[in-house]
Parts: sequence; structure tokens; C-alpha cells
Amino acid sequence: MTGPPLAAARPVSAQGAESWIVQLDKVVVRYPGRPPLGPLDLAIGPSEILALVGASGAGKSTALRLLADLETPAEGLVQRPSRPNATGFVFQSPTLMPWADARTNVALPLELSGVPAAEARRRADESLAAVGLGDRTTARPRQLSGGMAMRVSLARALSIQPDLLLLDEPFAALDSITRRGLIEDLHRLWSSRPLAVVFVTHDVEEAAYLAHRVVVLSAADGRAVADLPMPGPLPRPDGWRRDPAFRDAVEAVARALADAMPIAA
Repeated sequence: MTGPPLAAARPVSAQGAESWIVQLDKVVVRYPGRPPLGPLDLAIGPSEILALVGASGAGKSTALRLLADLETPAEGLVQRPSRPNATGFVFQSPTLMPWADARTNVALPLELSGVPAAEARRRADESLAAVGLGDRTTARPRQLSGGMAMRVSLARALSIQPDLLLLDEPFAALDSITRRGLIEDLHRLWSSRPLAVVFVTHDVEEAAYLAHRVVVLSAADGRAVADLPMPGPLPRPDGWRRDPAFRDAVEAVARALADAMPIAA
């Protein structure tokens, strides 16, 4: 690929405590039989959409687990402000209970956290309506398309009213039209209630379209080797994918990702 980069790739550095909702500070993760991942520095702003890209094994999903407090680093710190914040997590597959309808699937985390059943169902219905499934509250997973099932999973994550939403390649198995529709839905939901979003993807164009900035992880050790701000407003205006600024941004991310990949023998 040729042409000038959109912006010079810069190392990711920690922001001031007043400007982030969660921060990874020089974290290192070790797994048996493989080199350690890190050290990784990453700070997420309170209403920022961040995309993480990198080769398979670069530590993208590990970074999400650290941000969700589902994994403890061998070294370094996962820091949050003193005020507790809720974290929603959307996985690669919808992970819905097949015997339960959409409302029950969405209400489950609320009920587990102590919300009375009637209130949990009401909030579940609100979340399903917000993702365009207000008329499918009693549908079972087998009655839903892949895109609908993923919307139920998104509604479940949003039902707890999180400050931080983590998405681990949730649209990877969907067709391109459904993926694009879900990204527009995510932007719409974010604009109605801004929250921090971290989105893992292999798709360079998806990352550039979705996020305020794109962080590239090294294939060698999972360090953040580039942090690229994306141009344009969120949500994206009509025709943004054809805009030269967007095309330049896609090329810049692709170059940074290529630089972070191992050199073929």
C-alpha cells in the first residue's frame, strides 16, 4: 500500500485520571507455552468508541477480558475511577439460552443482580425495543436470524445500563449488509446514551467506520504499537464510506496493521 498516512502512528499513553473510565497500565499476561503478552498501556474515555485490531493471537480478546475484570494480569494494573461502573459484554456468538424467549434472555443479568422480576422484564422490553426487536420479545433463539440473535445479545448487555460496553468480534459471522446495519444501530444507541465502547474486529474498514480511534496491537507480543484517530463525526453521515477522508483512514489503519504483522520467511 502506498500514499501518505492519515496521521503518524503514535504510542498509546495513559490519559489523566479525570478523562478515562478504565485504564490498562503496563499490564502483562502470561499463558503456558507461549511468549507473554504486553506490556500493554490503554486508556478508554467515558464516551469514546475505540476499535482494537491485530492479528489472531495478538491479545485483542485478552485485552477485553482485562478491561472487564475477567482476567488478572501477571504484571501491571487495571485501573478504574473510585466510582464503580457497570460493564456490558457482547461475545462472538450470541450465547442465548435456547429454551428461553428474548425477554427472558435479556432480563437474566438484571434478575441475577437483584432487580425484581417485573422491573427486569420491563427493562428487558425497553432494551429489545431500542435494538429494533420490540415485536420479538417472546421469540425463541431458533426463531431469530443471526442478526436478530446478536441484537438480543446487545440488548442484554445494554439492559444493565453500562458505562463500558465491550464487544468481541460480535458481527464476524454475519453477512456484510447485516453487519453494516448493526454498526448503524450501535452508533444510534451510543448517540442516545453516550458510553465507552471497545470493539474488537479483524475488519479494517469496520474499525475505521465504527470508532473515534483505532488501536493496533502487535502480532509479536500484544503491545499497542499504533493509535490512529479517525476523521469525521459519529454517527457517520450518509455516504461516509465513499469520502476520501474515510478511504485515507482505512489505508492508514491497514498500513499500521501490516507493520504490526510478522515478516513472512
